[in-house]
Amino acid sequence: MHLLFLTDNFPPETNAPATRGFEHARRWVQAGHRVTVITCAPNFPEGKVYAGYRNAWHQRETIEGIEVVRVKSFIAANKGFAARILDYLSFMVTGSLAALAVDRPDVVLATSPQFFCAVGGWLVAKARRRPFVFEVRDLWPESIKAVGAMRQGRVIEALERLELFLYRQASGVVVATEAFRENLRSRGIDPRKITVVRNGVDLARYAPRERDAQLAGELGLEGKFVVGYLGTHGMAHALHRVVEAAELLRDDPRIHFLFVGGGAERDSLVELARSKGLSNVSFHASFPKDAMPRLWSVCDLGLVHLKDQDVFRTVIPSKIFECLGMGVPVLYAGPESEGSQIVREANGGVTLPAERPHELAEAVKALASDPERVRELAENARAAAPRYDRERNALAMLETLVALAPRTDSADVAQERTAT
Repeated sequence: MHLLFLTDNFPPETNAPATRGFEHARRWVQAGHRVTVITCAPNFPEGKVYAGYRNAWHQRETIEGIEVVRVKSFIAANKGFAARILDYLSFMVTGSLAALAVDRPDVVLATSPQFFCAVGGWLVAKARRRPFVFEVRDLWPESIKAVGAMRQGRVIEALERLELFLYRQASGVVVATEAFRENLRSRGIDPRKITVVRNGVDLARYAPRERDAQLAGELGLEGKFVVGYLGTHGMAHALHRVVEAAELLRDDPRIHFLFVGGGAERDSLVELARSKGLSNVSFHASFPKDAMPRLWSVCDLGLVHLKDQDVFRTVIPSKIFECLGMGVPVLYAGPESEGSQIVREANGGVTLPAERPHELAEAVKALASDPERVRELAENARAAAPRYDRERNALAMLETLVALAPRTDSADVAQERTAT
C-alpha cells in the first residue's frame, strides 16, 4: 500500500503532531508499506526555519524509510491568530499541489489540529479518486474559542460548517480520544467510520534511566526537586498559574520549576517570572527530539497543565505517555478527562483541578517531602506504560488504512494516466 500523508509538522520538529506522525509512519514502513509525507520546512514553534533546511518550493529527503517532501509556505511563529491562519492556508495550497505530483497513493491521510491541512488532503483524495482519512488530534475550531483566540461569530460558524463537511466527506475518521468520538457521533457523524487511536509512547526511546548529572549541572538543577514542563507553551495551558504556584514556593530552596519549549505564551511567561523575581523558575528553548529522554531524566515530576475549559475534558496530552514510559510521576492539573483517568488508573501520579495555584503548590511541596511516595508513583507509571505502546497504536491505525485501501484497478490507473 502507498500511503500519502499530509501534515504541517514533522521531525526534526518535536511537538506532539510531529512525533505521532513520525512514529506511526516509520512503523508503517517497517510493516512493508510505502509512506510519502507532504510537509513544510521545519520551523515550529518559533517560526524560524531549522538549520540545514530552506523554505523552498520543493525539497526531498528520506527519514527512516519515509519519503518526505517539503514545500514552501508562509512561516509564522506559534502566536498571533491571523498569521497562523495564513501559514495554514499557504501549506494547504502548496502541500496539495505537491501531493498531486507524487505517485498515485492508495489512501490519502491528513491530520489536524488545524484542519486546512485536512482540506488539502480531501482535495487531493478527490483528484486522485482515493479514500480520504481525517486524523483528528484536536477539536478545531472549538479549541480556538476555548483559549479565547476567537469568539463565536460568522468566521467560527463557517469553520464549524467546514469541520462537519470534512468529517462527512472522509472515508474514515481517526480520533485520539473516546471523547472525540462521542463528540462527532453526537453531531451526526456515522460512528461506523470513526476509529479511536490514542497517543502513546515509543518504549524503545522512552525508558527509565539514571538522572543525567551532566545535564542537571548544565541546567543548574543539582540537588533540586524538579517539576518539569516540557512542551508547547500555548494558550491552552494556562501556564501563568504555574508561575503563580512557583511564587508560593519561592522560599523552599529544594523545589525548581523547569520549562522547556516555545509557543505563543512563552515570552509573557518569561516576563512574568522575571517581574516576580523568581529564582526557582527557569526557561529553556526546545531540545532536539533525541534529547527528550535526557531531559525527562532530570525531572522528579512531569507537569501536565490545562486551562479550565470544558473542551479540555476531551483531550489526552501526549506528555502523559512520555512520563509513563520514563517512569516519571505525572502531576496532572486540568479538567477531569480521559487524561486524568489514565493517571489515576495507573496510580502513576497526582491529579488536581485546573488552574488552582495554591493546590498545585501544596501538591508539589508534599511530594518533595515524600521521596518514598515519589518512588512508588514512578514504579507504577513505568508498569502502566506498555498499555500505551506506540507500536500497538500505529498498527491499530494501519488496520483502518489498509481496510479502506481499494484493490488495484488497472483500468482506473490507465484512465488517470490518460487524463494526466
